[in-house]
Amino acid sequence: MQNASSDTVHLSFTELRDLLARIFERHGTSAKTAVILAENCASAQRDGSDSHGVFRIPGYLSSLASGWVNGQAEPVVEDVGPSFVRVDAAGGFAQPALEAARSLVMEKVRTSGMALLAIRNSHHFAALWPDVEPFAREGLVALSFVNSMTCVVPHGGHRALFGTNPIAFAAPRSNGQPLVFDLATSAIAHGDVQIAAREGHTLPEGYGVDAQGQPTRDPKAVLEGGALLSFGGYKGSALSMMVELLAAALTGGHFSFEFDWSGHPGAQTPWTGQLLILINPDRGATRPFAERCEALITRMVEAGQERQPGDRRYRQRERAESEGIALRASELERLRTLASR
Repeated sequence: MQNASSDTVHLSFTELRDLLARIFERHGTSAKTAVILAENCASAQRDGSDSHGVFRIPGYLSSLASGWVNGQAEPVVEDVGPSFVRVDAAGGFAQPALEAARSLVMEKVRTSGMALLAIRNSHHFAALWPDVEPFAREGLVALSFVNSMTCVVPHGGHRALFGTNPIAFAAPRSNGQPLVFDLATSAIAHGDVQIAAREGHTLPEGYGVDAQGQPTRDPKAVLEGGALLSFGGYKGSALSMMVELLAAALTGGHFSFEFDWSGHPGAQTPWTGQLLILINPDRGATRPFAERCEALITRMVEAGQERQPGDRRYRQRERAESEGIALRASELERLRTLASR
C-alpha cells in the first residue's frame, strides 16, 4: 500500500516477513533459516529498531556471498547437564541455533527452574530483544549476552578490543507487556553509527574516536579506522568485559578479537557466541513474580518514570499493526529486486 502524498509505502508484517524470507533463501540460506531470520528482521523494522531492520539486509547478503557465514548450517544441540544446553551453530546464524534448542531449554526450565543456553560458532547480526521477549511472555525471566567484532576501546585503553557487546533482559508483568530492554555496552550501537554516517548526522560528544585515537563526532571517522567508546566510562567497559567472558569464554565461542575475516571480503557478521539465562522466577518467590514486578513499576511511575523499558517498541508495534510497516518506496523496490535476483 502506497501513501499518495509521500514516497512512503506500508506493508503488513506478513508481507515484509515473506519478502525478506525470499531474499534470504535466494541468497544462500536454507528455507528454515530464511524464515527465522526474516521474522527477526521484520520484527525489528515493525518495532522501530531501524538499525536492525531492513537496513541490515545488505550486510547479511554480503556475508553470505563472501562465504563467511554458512546459510545452510544445521545446529547441533548438546544436552550437557540438568540445566545446561550447548549448541554448535556450525558457522551459521545464532537465531536458528536458539530455535533448535528451544524445546530442550524449556523442558529444563520446567524441571529445574532455570537453564543456561550456550551458543558457539555463531553469527549474531540482529537486535537482541527478540531473543528474550518470547520467554517473558511464557512467564520466565530471560537474559542474553552477545559479543561482536572488535570496535570498542576499553576504558583507559588506546585501541579497540571489545565489541559493542549488548545485554538484553526480559521479565513478565501481571498487568502489562513484558519489561524488555536491549542495550549495547558501547556508547552507541554500531548500526546507529552506520545510519548516522549514511544520513550525514554527527554523533554526541564522548561516543567515538578517530583513527588517531582523538575524540570525534564524525561517524565516518569512527567507521574508517576509528572506534567507539563504552557507555559510562569504566562501568560500561566492565560490563563489556563481562559479556566477552559470558558470550565467548563460557560458551566456547570467539572473543571479539579472535576471528579473522580478512580472507572473506564483504564479511560483516561477527563470528562469536551467545549466552542465554532463563529462570522460572516463581520457584523462589513467596509471591508471584509478575505481581512483584508490577508493584515496582507502580512505584517507578509514582517516582516520575512514566515510560518503562520496551514501551516505545510496543507503541510502535501497535501503530505498525494498524497502519502497516512504513518503508521508503525506493527501499521496497530494492528489496523486491533482491528477492528476484
